[in-house]
Amino acid sequence: MPKRVTLTFDNGPWPGATEKVLTFLAERKFFATFFMVGARLDDPNARALAERAMSEGHWIGNHTLTHGAPLGGEDGARRFADEIGLAQQKLGTLAHPRKFFRPNGGGALGTHLLCPEAVEYLAQNGFTVVTWTSAPGDWQPPHRHWIEPALADLARDDWTVLVLHDRFIAPQIDVLARFCDEAQSMGVEFVQDFPKSCLPIENGIVREATEKISTFA
Repeated sequence: MPKRVTLTFDNGPWPGATEKVLTFLAERKFFATFFMVGARLDDPNARALAERAMSEGHWIGNHTLTHGAPLGGEDGARRFADEIGLAQQKLGTLAHPRKFFRPNGGGALGTHLLCPEAVEYLAQNGFTVVTWTSAPGDWQPPHRHWIEPALADLARDDWTVLVLHDRFIAPQIDVLARFCDEAQSMGVEFVQDFPKSCLPIENGIVREATEKISTFA
């Protein structure tokens, strides 16, 4: 079986940026998942981009309401209901039926990102939590250096789930194109789904305790 890579884009939608990413993906006939911040959809231009993404075959996931502090604190049920539940409401029919959710905060997926109460909320409400295997740092200046660690992760793993960000990738579509060209030259297949190892909670079923989930790059 060939190596695989799944493209994901976090923190959008960003008018002026997300449309450039969508145009590139359409030209390449690649399908990705966009994990969107619910509050951004209050901007009609941002919502139009989310609608475009879904209409073009991309999957839409929940990346919290505000992208504030990670949900690892003992903040009470109301905050989980707001950050997860209200964001899902804002996504509405744009959201993938599997109710994809990606926590914010980076690093290893553990109790600092999702405390037990947050895990319980996600499970009770039938969410599927999606993690990653490669977060090569496109958000870090000078922004264009992410391609080397991303390609190294492709070489290391059989299935790479790559985290990028619309806002930072849009000004460097040439770098994204080079990454995709090099990945294809390596025989890597671009797919839209996720490996089971990146779904610690699937359809509300908790596969393993969050504190035992592996640390990702």
